[in-house]
Amino acid sequence: MEALTVHEGNTAVLERANVDTDQIIPKQFLKRVERTGFGQFLFFDWRFKSDGEEDPSFELNYPSAANASILIADHNFGSGSSREHAPWALQDYGFRVIIAPSYSDIFYNNCVKNGILPVRLPEDQVYELMQNGNDKEYHLTVDLQNQQISDKDADFQATFEIDPYWKEMLLNGWDEISITLQYEEDIEAYEKRVKV
Repeated sequence: MEALTVHEGNTAVLERANVDTDQIIPKQFLKRVERTGFGQFLFFDWRFKSDGEEDPSFELNYPSAANASILIADHNFGSGSSREHAPWALQDYGFRVIIAPSYSDIFYNNCVKNGILPVRLPEDQVYELMQNGNDKEYHLTVDLQNQQISDKDADFQATFEIDPYWKEMLLNGWDEISITLQYEEDIEAYEKRVKV
């Protein structure tokens, strides 16, 4: 995974609560076994009309959300099933950071395991960010090392909490296999001892 230390990017605002994983990546697109290629199907039922054209009324299709890499979402983002395809689709689309008041626990964990930083902020701060980013480009800097978020005009500043274990994983670009491989010599010594 790519390490995430400081991320600067444009925002997209998704002012909808209880967005479930079936809306993030609908079930008909779960046939791929690779982790890539899902971004084109992200929010498919909302992004596209029945004729396949982009729906200009959907938030991610606004010109202000072009090339967004930070998603600002509402309460209980990523609820529903535990499909890991949801963070795969978000990441493949280009998102590295999600900011919301709350998440489904499984979705939150799946994000971190796949290199996306899910930030929890109080509702009033999330709604302030939504207002700042509605209908216009709005760039944020997310500093994971110092656990801070700010905009370029310094009008918005906030700190956030993250479990030290998840923070270390993201800062180093590690997944759980990478962490296990740090103990490769110990594992090999054990295998020799017990003659596996």
